[in-house]
Amino acid sequence: MHWSPRFHAAYRAVGGGLEFAAFDSFFKASDEALARLPGIRTLGFRAAIEAQARLVVGLLPDRVDAGALARRLHADALAIVTRNLPVLERLARRYRLGVVSNFTGNLRPCLEELGLARFFAVLSDSAVVGWSKPDPRIFVHTLHALQVVPQHAWMVGDNFEADIRGAAALGISTCWLAPSDRTAPAGKDLVPTARINRLPDIERVLA
Repeated sequence: MHWSPRFHAAYRAVGGGLEFAAFDSFFKASDEALARLPGIRTLGFRAAIEAQARLVVGLLPDRVDAGALARRLHADALAIVTRNLPVLERLARRYRLGVVSNFTGNLRPCLEELGLARFFAVLSDSAVVGWSKPDPRIFVHTLHALQVVPQHAWMVGDNFEADIRGAAALGISTCWLAPSDRTAPAGKDLVPTARINRLPDIERVLA
């Protein structure tokens, strides 16, 4: 699930009344504001969530408790990290892993706080390296740092345009992580190498 629906689900859970279509524009504005925050590059995961919760609540027409919103988001995220930790541990023993993310400059402190940074040889944060997916340069940068050619790499991502199309353009094998009810963009110009519904299924694909 993308971050905007996650924020919306938490917002509804703490009493918010907007439907997702109306909420999403406020979330996107808060995302842009978060990237401009002074000191954003030093914020860990919890601090970043708390900052964005305050930003989005400040924009919404109905007022909800920003602290309650952040606590719910943080708890949900920790549950996902705990669930997927064994998968990442096994993958890191077999492969050189990297992250290619359109982020706000604080990817490393967020992953360090969550205990995940140790699994990745390369962390390509768009705000740090200067290119955002699907720009091929962020993928090339990551491949070079991993010392691997595109034909020997996989990109696993949930965003079809940024992750799958961007990587496929360089000849990287792609695995689209998406619920079974999510449809690919119209047209048949690109079919991912593989598709999974849950992250643990990537082990089967790579095997």
